Amino acid sequence: QVQLVESGGGLVQAGGSLRLSCAASARSFSTYSMGWFRQAPGEEREFVAAISWSGQLRRYADSVEGRFTISRDNTKNTVYLQMNSLKPDATAVYYCAGGSHSTASANYNTWGQGTQVTVSS
Repeated sequence: QVQLVESGGGLVQAGGSLRLSCAASARSFSTYSMGWFRQAPGEEREFVAAISWSGQLRRYADSVEGRFTISRDNTKNTVYLQMNSLKPDATAVYYCAGGSHSTASANYNTWGQGTQVTVSS
């Protein structure tokens, strides 16, 4: 079973940037499609971005398109989420997930513990 560990969260001012990382434990990481989700207090978990195992297919939520970039480095077993022009409504716990590049959380079979992102206005 792949284990996922997120890092890179923190406090940033509106308009700033953060890069989240998700390190995977399995050597088979390069065969896993990966996604990022987020959950704000009192809200449901929502899709942010996903990338196929090869990196050739990427998809984004409309709310982050053009500002967030998902990428991966299979030599480092790591997937990234570069977040630019952050807005206060991006404040949430961000989760890395493995096993799909779907927008539906139910299609993923492995989850990290999450990393907090807080955007101040």
